[in-house]
Amino acid sequence: MVLVVEDEGLIRLAAVQIAEEAGYEALEAANADEAIRLLEARVDIALVFTDVHMPGTMDGIKLVHYIRRRWPPVRLMVASGVAVLSESDLPSGASFFRKPYMDHAIADEMKRLLR
Repeated sequence: MVLVVEDEGLIRLAAVQIAEEAGYEALEAANADEAIRLLEARVDIALVFTDVHMPGTMDGIKLVHYIRRRWPPVRLMVASGVAVLSESDLPSGASFFRKPYMDHAIADEMKRLLR
């Protein structure tokens, strides 16, 4: 199961579609608070693909660090059209993509992380 966390509805829908076309079931959340509620309620989420800038109590960077501490096996992918991140900004093993990203690059990384 892939969890897409993105506050922009059209971008979130497109990312869910990428995950589904890659062969995965997908859930969606509009912010970190919704994502955490889903992670707490389910045991089948294997990958979180999140935007950096979102409304709510935490941004995508804080969210992926929180997920890594609380649910270490969950794979992490981060995207941003504004922020430029280095590896040291993200938890170990997390992938970063600049927006606009290529759909096939996201699907390929999902497959790599979930194999």
